[in-house]
Amino acid sequence: MKKLFLMILLICAVSQSADAKKPKQQKVENIIYMIGDGMGLTHVSMLELENKYAPTSFDRADNIALTRTYSANNRVTDSAASGTALATGYKTNNGWLGITPEGEEVESIIAKAEKRNFATGLVATYAIQHATPASFYAHVKNRGDYTNITKQFMSSNIDVVLGGGIKHFERVFREMGMDFQEELGKKGYKVCKTWGEIQQQTSGQVFGLIADDNMPAIEKRQPNFLADATAKSLKILSNNVKQNKHKGFVLMVEGSQIDGRSHGRDVAGILGEMRDFDKAVRVAMDFADRTPGTLVVVVADHETGGLSIPSSKTDFTLPESGIGYNFGTSSHTAALIPVYLYGTGAEQVNGIMENTELSWKLQRLIGVSEK
Repeated sequence: MKKLFLMILLICAVSQSADAKKPKQQKVENIIYMIGDGMGLTHVSMLELENKYAPTSFDRADNIALTRTYSANNRVTDSAASGTALATGYKTNNGWLGITPEGEEVESIIAKAEKRNFATGLVATYAIQHATPASFYAHVKNRGDYTNITKQFMSSNIDVVLGGGIKHFERVFREMGMDFQEELGKKGYKVCKTWGEIQQQTSGQVFGLIADDNMPAIEKRQPNFLADATAKSLKILSNNVKQNKHKGFVLMVEGSQIDGRSHGRDVAGILGEMRDFDKAVRVAMDFADRTPGTLVVVVADHETGGLSIPSSKTDFTLPESGIGYNFGTSSHTAALIPVYLYGTGAEQVNGIMENTELSWKLQRLIGVSEK
């Protein structure tokens, strides 16, 4: 009996020693939520093919999962319903933002994070009133209701917002007999109307909308805007975390115009927008490399175009058969969407899931979920 007791003690000691040697799991403190609007797996495949298989940022992923994208009332979602699912964790009807089919307003991961002392930011190459960015702060039954979407931005406390959509602020506040810059200033924002002004900012609340509506197409846009805006947002948010003792930050970055070029079946335009988004993802992953506690999540709201890459010939004994880019539609599709995860907590998001479940998983990782 004595020998048995000693053996049990020895086993317990060895077990405790092994547990002590295990590295503690790093807590997720920052989430960089990167949404390629309309980007399916074939869009990523195009990028790799045209880069002659040179490594892309997508190749760096620590983990990959899949999401289903259908909305509450349609097997094929639009950006409003899918944006709401990714932002809030709730399915809704196509065209609706931040409201369930039952009419309940639901909060996004950004809104919840703000209430729990996180810094927050939005970056887009469309107007920030557009469906995906708006799904992180607005509650309307019509995604085209830019008047109320703009007003509802003022009720948010998002630290950094970079992109387009300034004319909607000018119009809405002019109709109310108010000056939007003055009102934003009262909320503590530094209003920037040029990229040069944005570059000067290092902390605080920064409102940097530098296009009347959507940002220009990739051919006319400031080179590397999305990557540079991502880097600038990360710098500002990181400094805000340090200075204001925030728990961390949540930043949403949208490669908005992949979708529009896919609607137009524009191969060159898609490739340009994909390369632009790839640069921004690289910036985010590099930040995660030097900032423990950061999780980069790269996903799409849906696939656009039904893009396929068929062989040009059926004779596969040839050294090269060639390829083509074909489109099955000029609309959205119901295809599953890949999720690329990098950094702290990447191993905790797995399998095939609803787009809503991805949102809940991220909310739980930073401790802002009620589920």
